Amino acid sequence: MASEFKKKMFWRAVVAEFLAMSLFIFISIGSALGFNFPVVGNKTSTRSQDNVKVSLAFGLSIATMAQSVGHISGAHLNPAVTLGLLLSCQISIFKALMYILAQCLGAVVATAILSGVTSSLPDNSLGLNALSDGINAGQGLGIEIIATFQLVLCVLATTDRRRNDVSGSAPLAIGLSVALGHLLAIDYTGCGINPARSFGSALIANNFENHWIFWVGPIIGGASAALIYDFVLAPRTSDLTDRMKVWTSGQVEEYDLEGDDMNSRVEMKPK
Repeated sequence: MASEFKKKMFWRAVVAEFLAMSLFIFISIGSALGFNFPVVGNKTSTRSQDNVKVSLAFGLSIATMAQSVGHISGAHLNPAVTLGLLLSCQISIFKALMYILAQCLGAVVATAILSGVTSSLPDNSLGLNALSDGINAGQGLGIEIIATFQLVLCVLATTDRRRNDVSGSAPLAIGLSVALGHLLAIDYTGCGINPARSFGSALIANNFENHWIFWVGPIIGGASAALIYDFVLAPRTSDLTDRMKVWTSGQVEEYDLEGDDMNSRVEMKPK
């Protein structure tokens, strides 16, 4: 932990997670709230929410942020993704904790700013995740688990360093996975799949009803994806000692970048 704490690149990565998370939340939730604005020329009507628009906004914003800061922090932008990479022994425990803190703080700041921007909206929920009518807690939990599972599985598979068959854009693939999760889950839970995103809305809106679902579901989904990918689908040869070294000190090659050479970071770049 001490070695990471002293690295400038480590703190740049934490700041990158905060900044990218703030932009992601502002853009994506802002697009979801936008349907409340009156249709031009008819002040008594409002647009119906377009799930495809919102899903694409979430997916494209993740892809854009991943392309922007992936070489700096890996662009996790989701505690479930960070947990998956931790269990996959790609980051240290300290780094995971700092990333999750930065992600939650970024979500809160962005949602607070968005609250001011959209203060004139009636019944403004600020993107609060909630169970739809007819969906109970168990069903909502299941939706969150499955939607997060496919996302974290995509992240692990797309950024697997052992692969040489990946072509195209890894950030775009992950962004499309986020969009896919929203296309599934919006009508059931509003689509959390990201505890930090859910926490920001719940805190600023001061509404934590069923909020546990949007932490427990993504945590189970992300952890399951990591364990299944690492031990069933594509087992790693690393022994327990090597894994423990990563958990305590991080991956050595991550911080061979004290200069300006940042071309060897791989968390969001297929190899």
